[in-house]
Amino acid sequence: MTDKDKNTGGSIMNRRDVLKGLATVPYSITNCVVFIHGQRKSYLRIDMRSHKLAKELNMSADEKEYAPFKHDGDTIRIGIIGFGIRGTQLMQAAGFVQPATIDKWKQAEANDSNNNRYSNFLEQEDLNIMITGVCDLFDVHAENAMSAAANIGRESVGGQMGQAVKRYRTYQEMLASDDIDAVIIATPDHWHAQMTIDAAKAGKHVYAEKGFSLTMDENYTIRDAVKSSGIVYQLGHQGRQTESYIKAKEAIDKKLIGKINLIEVCTNRNSANGAWVYDIHPDANPNTVDWAKFEEPCEVKHPWSPERFFRWRCWWDYGTGLSGDLLTHEFDAINQILGMGIPTSASASGGGYVWNNKERGDYVNEIREVPDVWNAVLEYPDHDFSLLYSASLGSNNNRGKTIMGHDGMMEFGNTLTVYADRQSTRYKEQIESGLIDPETPIYTYIPGRKNVDTVATATEQYFAARGLLYTYRGGRRVDTTHLHIAEWLQSIREGTQPSCNVDQAFEEGVAAAMGIMAQREHRAVFWDKEKEEIVRG
Repeated sequence: MTDKDKNTGGSIMNRRDVLKGLATVPYSITNCVVFIHGQRKSYLRIDMRSHKLAKELNMSADEKEYAPFKHDGDTIRIGIIGFGIRGTQLMQAAGFVQPATIDKWKQAEANDSNNNRYSNFLEQEDLNIMITGVCDLFDVHAENAMSAAANIGRESVGGQMGQAVKRYRTYQEMLASDDIDAVIIATPDHWHAQMTIDAAKAGKHVYAEKGFSLTMDENYTIRDAVKSSGIVYQLGHQGRQTESYIKAKEAIDKKLIGKINLIEVCTNRNSANGAWVYDIHPDANPNTVDWAKFEEPCEVKHPWSPERFFRWRCWWDYGTGLSGDLLTHEFDAINQILGMGIPTSASASGGGYVWNNKERGDYVNEIREVPDVWNAVLEYPDHDFSLLYSASLGSNNNRGKTIMGHDGMMEFGNTLTVYADRQSTRYKEQIESGLIDPETPIYTYIPGRKNVDTVATATEQYFAARGLLYTYRGGRRVDTTHLHIAEWLQSIREGTQPSCNVDQAFEEGVAAAMGIMAQREHRAVFWDKEKEEIVRG
C-alpha cells in the first residue's frame, strides 16, 4: 500500500465496486466525500463526521423487516364490487389475476430480465381468502373479474382454474348472500357511501377505495353505520404501508426539523389518463352497461353517456375532483405522519383551464365540470402550521411532499431527505463548526433495492415516485396495496383496528368536503370541532 493509499483509509475500491455496494444500502446518513486522484481513479470515503451526525440525529439504523401478516384460521370469503382500473389492481394485490395477464407478464419478463412483475406477483403472500362473488355494471368487466377470481393458482391460459365464481347483478344481492364475509368496494365515489352503509348493516367487513364519501352528509352516515355495526373498515390508502412515510414519522417524532410551520403537497400530471380522460371500451353500450343502476344515486338523471360512465371523475354527480381523489392521497400521508386531523378552516380556488381548451389536440368534447388546476389552503392554528395543496393536470413538473420547520425541512415520496435550516437553533453549533452543510442532506433514506425498477407506464411511474405503488421490507419489494389489504384481513381475524380505519377516513372526508365547498362557494369554510359541523365564512 502506498502512502497515498493510506491517506484514503485503507483498501482501494473502484467506482463500480462503490456503486454496487451503495445500491444495497437501505439508508444513509449523508455527509460523504469523493476523492479524485489524477485522471485515473476515484475513491469514496465516508467522512468520520457522519458518524457523529448519526449519533446526534438518533435515527434507527434498521430497515423494517418483512413480516407476513397473520392469515391462519378460516378462509375469508370476499365479494368484489367494481372491476375497473382500481378494482383490477385491488384483486391483483389480493392474489387474483386473469390468466391472459399472467401470460403477458411472463412474456415481458422473458424479454426483459428487469421486468419482474410476474416474479414479484408469484412471491406475493397467499392471504388465505376466496373470491366468492363479483359485481360490476359492465358485462365485460364482470366477466374479467370472474376470470381473475377463478385463477386461484395464479395460472396462465389453459391452467387449472378454480370453480366458477358467481356474478351478482346488484351489490344488494351480494350482501344478502351467506357466502360473503367481506367486500372490497372499487366503484365510482357516488356509490361508496350507500354500499358501505348497506354492507355494515349486513355485517360484512369493508375495504373501500377513497374518496371516503361524495358529500359532507355522507361522512356522518358512513361513520355511524360502521361504528354501530362493529365491522372492520379500511379506507384504501396504501401509502399507510410505505416505508419512507414510516421513516418520516420517526424523523418528525425525533424533532429532526424542529417546530413545523408550513407543509406543501401537490399533484402534477400531464396526460389524458392523468386527467381522468380514460379510454372508452368499444363494447360498452346500453345493452352491456346497466346505466340506470349507475345513475341511481344521482338527483338529476342523464341519458346514456360512455364518457360519464368511464370518465366519471370529471363530473360532480359521481366524483369529488382533485379534492376527494388526489388531495386525499397527500392529506392521508401527512395525517399519518403528523396526526393533525381536520383543519380549522379551508379555502380553495381553481378551474378547468387545461382539458376544456379547444386549442388542445386532445380536447374533450363533452365539457367536464371539475377543475384541472386547483389550489387549497388548510389551516391548523392549534398546531401553528398551514397545509398548502396545489395541482395541475397540465404539467409534469416534479414536486414532492415538503414539511418545513424551524430547524430543517423534509422532502419525501418513495424516498426521504432531510436538510438542516441555516438559521436552525438545534444545529447552530454543527453548522458553525462545518459538521453540517445546509446545502447537503443531513439524512437520506432510500429503501433498499438491488436493481433499477422497471415500471411499464407513465402512470405507474407517477405513483411509484410518490410511494404509492410499492415499498421495500428487508430489501424485498412489496406491493403497498397488497400490504394494506393484508392488514385489513388480519384486523378482521383478530378483531383489531387497521391503520386507515373509519376515524381516519372521517377526518379525510371532512377535509376533502371543506375543500370542495370552499372552491365551489367561493368562500372560506370553518370546522366547529365541538358541534362537528362545517360553518360557512
